[in-house]
Amino acid sequence: MPETCDRPTRQLWCAAPGRYELRQAPLGERPADALTIRTIVSGISRGTERLVLEGGVPAGEHQRMRAPFQKGDFPFPVQYGYQSVGVVEAGPAEWIGHTVFALHPHQDHYDLPLAAAMPVPEGIPPERATLAANMETALNAMWDAGAGPGDRIVIVGGGVVGLLLTALACALPGADVTLVDVRPDRAALAESFGAAFALPDAVRDDADIVFHASASAAGLATALAAGGIEARIVEVSWYGDRAPAVPLGGAFHSRRLQLIASQVGAVSPLRRPRWPHARRLAKALDLLGDPRFDRLITHVVPFAQAADRLPHLLTREEDALAILLDYR
Repeated sequence: MPETCDRPTRQLWCAAPGRYELRQAPLGERPADALTIRTIVSGISRGTERLVLEGGVPAGEHQRMRAPFQKGDFPFPVQYGYQSVGVVEAGPAEWIGHTVFALHPHQDHYDLPLAAAMPVPEGIPPERATLAANMETALNAMWDAGAGPGDRIVIVGGGVVGLLLTALACALPGADVTLVDVRPDRAALAESFGAAFALPDAVRDDADIVFHASASAAGLATALAAGGIEARIVEVSWYGDRAPAVPLGGAFHSRRLQLIASQVGAVSPLRRPRWPHARRLAKALDLLGDPRFDRLITHVVPFAQAADRLPHLLTREEDALAILLDYR
């Protein structure tokens, strides 16, 4: 039988361009096959959620861009988000007290179907577990690239996904990995994972694999310039309704470069039959066992202050990496 819960929940909504609101709504009835989650922390996917806040989701992508438990519709008002970690407070006895990851918008309590709850492995703190969706994106990009041992790999863009790609690439035996970014302070993070660091004007043109994750036209030009003959350039950035210039002149054709789109919703055909979403997400959480990833969390905001502080962090704090909302 459903359980009634009249406790109000607080939800973070994008109400208008550049403006968030905290709204209250009743939790309502919990279906018999669901869990009630008390959120501990949730993560802001900075690039995507900035585009949502700015109203930058193209009309043709409104349905494909819906988060699994999104409320409202693009452009506004919309409750968005997909990196939530919380503790199970109600549901089947074997789940009570367990920490889970969910693709749920920013909200302090919510009901979640059992099939949508992913247990967080022992030893991974809730804060780091919020990076699971980002890690899944990085894992899928590695599959799309076909990167292997010994490859010379360049990652352009030292944001969260770029740094996760750096870590995964450095784990390949014998790989020569370089992170490229306009911010010299990213060098220490690159080196902590075992990668070299370069500013854009120092990039060589002999990479086997290039990942572009800066979401900028200048970064895409750098990525194309870094590829050697027959190199693969994997585009991980999403631009929303922006139309970046793509420099396909110069050596693009003479080097026979391959420009490949990577999108986490559709994985590499070689793995698609064996890697459903649950398996990919479980592996992404498992890959977060390294405590070095804690350095990617740079800003923690109390949930009660989210509506006031997030617009500035998303649009003006260029040093921000992972931004977390803390519900405790």
